Amino acid sequence: MVSKLITYIAIFILLATGMVAIAQTGKKDMRGLGREIFALVNKHRAGKGLPPLVMNEAIAAEAQKHSRNMASGKVPFGHDGFEGRSDRLLNGIKGANASAENVASSPYDAERVVKMWLESPRHLKNIEGSYNLTGIGIAKGTDGNLLYTQLFINSK
Repeated sequence: MVSKLITYIAIFILLATGMVAIAQTGKKDMRGLGREIFALVNKHRAGKGLPPLVMNEAIAAEAQKHSRNMASGKVPFGHDGFEGRSDRLLNGIKGANASAENVASSPYDAERVVKMWLESPRHLKNIEGSYNLTGIGIAKGTDGNLLYTQLFINSK
């Protein structure tokens, strides 16, 4: 009986350790997806003769919070609360005077998400807009899909 208990404890520890590793890999993968979206959007902008966007930590934090809120069901998928995110960023970033937001819910990789945005006139307008700062947030929803938010800010 004691040996079965020890076996179960050992299996539990191995599974728990594996779960932690999976969770950490997932966070790293999402950061990698964010970097890839950033690079793909800037590649598109360069092809249009537009200046590259600069990643901004405050903007990324707002984007991440919105993605987490959508993923948890705290807010529905979409742009609910954009005015608040925009106001916080426009008031918190010196010289900021314009903002926009793209969101996506997708099981796809960064390349497919950016492609979907580029194929949508409204999202394309944001990507090609007169913005110079950006932030990207990604969270995994309960359905397994990833929730993406990219915020754009223009700052003089």
